[in-house]
Amino acid sequence: MGWVRESEVVRPVERWGESETYERYVGRWSPHVARPFLRWLGPPLGARWVDVGAGTGVLTATILEVAAPASVLAVEPEEGFRAYAEHRLPDPRVRVVDGVAERLPVEDGGADAVVSGVVLNFLADQGATLREMRRAAVGGAVVAVYVWDYTGGLTMTQPFWEAAVAVDPEAAELDGSRRFTNTRREALAEAFRAAGLGAVETRAIEVRQRYEGFDDYWLPFLGGEGPAPAYVATLDEATRARLREAPRARLPAQPDGSIALTASAWAVRGIAG
Repeated sequence: MGWVRESEVVRPVERWGESETYERYVGRWSPHVARPFLRWLGPPLGARWVDVGAGTGVLTATILEVAAPASVLAVEPEEGFRAYAEHRLPDPRVRVVDGVAERLPVEDGGADAVVSGVVLNFLADQGATLREMRRAAVGGAVVAVYVWDYTGGLTMTQPFWEAAVAVDPEAAELDGSRRFTNTRREALAEAFRAAGLGAVETRAIEVRQRYEGFDDYWLPFLGGEGPAPAYVATLDEATRARLREAPRARLPAQPDGSIALTASAWAVRGIAG
């Protein structure tokens, strides 16, 4: 685990690509967002799709489930995620390929729908990605993304960061609510317009998730996969033990020990000219 400096803030390096760890941490939430997202898009049957930053294949799997595509090109730079997606998606309509969002391996106008889930806020050049998604879409096709609402709607990590700040005040600068201001509704809509997309619309999607108990909630934070687990991995054993106990009182545990949380995402769509 290393460190990188963004502006004046030193951040833990966020590791991605450990598929099983990712699925336990945040991947378990993704199908609940992908389904209403796709229903909102109302895509035509038999379309050619591109899934940008496909990760472990959740959005692609949901496209297969609800949209009857002709094909899906799942573009993902992380080898571990690609391997997991290929195993998850043994469908001849799906092709999982190595590639980055800013340079999609798609010809101009080669797709009828270009989408991305919980990726855009992590990319260094959001505008370049949206312009590239527009380039890959045929005229009149939908370009759409969804991202977590880090500025107030992500209760799966909010109790963690509140507890982390109580233990280590410097952790406040690592909280996604401070880092990812580009996940606000207005900022996302403006980014779509600036990329040359028309008829831009947004909507909120709220989902729920049930954890069996505190360990089911806490253990994924030890995997190093993503912002909060990357932070945990930098802590010494004593601080990590203190942090483990801090979120308990902030979580809405039921009499049987289970924990029900909600999370909100912003979805944005536009039309390629």
